[in-house]
Amino acid sequence: MNFDFVTDIFAWLAQLAVAAEPWQQGGVLLLAGAIPFIESYLGSFLGVLLGVPPVLAVAAAVLGNLASTFLVTAIAGGARGAVMRNRSEQQEPSPRRRKVAKYLDRLGVPGVCLLGPLVLASQITAPALVALGAKKRSVFLFQGLSIVVWGILFGFFGNAVIAWFL
Repeated sequence: MNFDFVTDIFAWLAQLAVAAEPWQQGGVLLLAGAIPFIESYLGSFLGVLLGVPPVLAVAAAVLGNLASTFLVTAIAGGARGAVMRNRSEQQEPSPRRRKVAKYLDRLGVPGVCLLGPLVLASQITAPALVALGAKKRSVFLFQGLSIVVWGILFGFFGNAVIAWFL
């Protein structure tokens, strides 16, 4: 997979945040958190590197990520409910679905949510879990926890980078 588009978006967000007034930078980081593959971790990292107070950077990026992830997860839950109501017989799952279900069975919702950002965006992971039949409540809980933890970790990482190089 080619991630040049993520690099371009990250650079665009950095330019946007640098050009913004201090009170507008939180909004830019809120937007950054809502973008898949930028999310809370790169949004908070970007904010800290650009001189935004770490608490504001992490909070804005986390809130943006939570809002977008929970929105698509709620939509996926509603779509799954509608599909399952109209399904009369059990169909054979596809090989891809069986593979994801295998990891869900092995790691559980907490493991997939906490380790998911290493592989996929949370805006993809959480709806996929709900579509596979995981309880929405546990997905919301553990995905929210994951978003907060990753955002805080990368906020600290941004501070460490600044301390190391300055």
